[in-house]
Amino acid sequence: MNFLFCSVGRRAELIKVFRKSLDGDDLIIATDNSALAPALYLADKQYLVPRVDDSTYVDILLNICKEEKIRAITTFIDSEIEILGKNRSLFSNIGVELLLPYEETARLCFDKFEMYQYLKECTILTPLTFGNICDFKNAFKLGEISFPVFIKPRTGSGSVGAEKIHSLEELEQKCNQNPTLIIQEFMSGLDLDVDVYIDIHSHQAVSAFCKKKLETKIGGASKTISFKDSTLFTFIAKIVDCFKFSGPIDMDFFYRDGKYYLSEINPRFGGAYLHAYGAGVDFIKLIKNNLNGVTNESAFGDYEDGVVMMMYDSVVIEHVSRMDNLKAVGRGAVKINDCINRIGALH
Repeated sequence: MNFLFCSVGRRAELIKVFRKSLDGDDLIIATDNSALAPALYLADKQYLVPRVDDSTYVDILLNICKEEKIRAITTFIDSEIEILGKNRSLFSNIGVELLLPYEETARLCFDKFEMYQYLKECTILTPLTFGNICDFKNAFKLGEISFPVFIKPRTGSGSVGAEKIHSLEELEQKCNQNPTLIIQEFMSGLDLDVDVYIDIHSHQAVSAFCKKKLETKIGGASKTISFKDSTLFTFIAKIVDCFKFSGPIDMDFFYRDGKYYLSEINPRFGGAYLHAYGAGVDFIKLIKNNLNGVTNESAFGDYEDGVVMMMYDSVVIEHVSRMDNLKAVGRGAVKINDCINRIGALH
């Protein structure tokens, strides 16, 4: 049972834990656009590929799937999710399961303002959000929202461009610089993160690992502590029923005045899934059950309260000769010699 991980970047630790739950003859194949993506070198086989927006990208992945007898595929970057979702049938036709949401769900997750509008239609509690500064000003005049507020790009990821704003003058300046920003009420409650597994047969949430964020770095939680709450589990099940997911997803919540608010959904393995795995919540086993035709039963809360995760930095060391031998397919892949030549010779 071979897996294809796309755009692996820095997610080396996830590949390590994934391997622990695989059988000895299962393989992990990894792709990235750059030879300097450290997670490539934790896989059994590596490919350098074009950027995800290249017109040949999907065909190249399909060829890799055929050559490597891939059974399931996922990606670690948000911008690729909708691209793969749109082409689900092409992968299904060759027996490859996409551990990603279906097309419409993928589109909603990537467009944060459309997601907000849809959540309101579904009566899902979520922070008050405005798609432009004119609508915000009208609400501000009516006293429906006050400063500080929170801004972020409508289709951004990794917390890039997200910041707290304290005045109308500052907000107008930011929105003039970037009209695609959305404006949200500032949530002062607890910041929470939940790893959820959606069964690929039933499309129901069957497992969830809840954690409070103790520290956040580079757009994700770096220190967290586990907790359990049946109210949140019920809320998660209600949310999932409004979408069509398949496989692992990462949900962000706020808890304020006794209520949970859904902030956003990243429909892929979250950066802090390592905490869930370390606490015994093994999504990889659930994936393998699904790929073997088994529908997983619900097992919410099958972990301990008070388990703490503390991330730290690690490194991957490789010789340039191996990096230079990576198989490159298509155009635009960044090889190691391209990187070396950019800095110039020492003499």
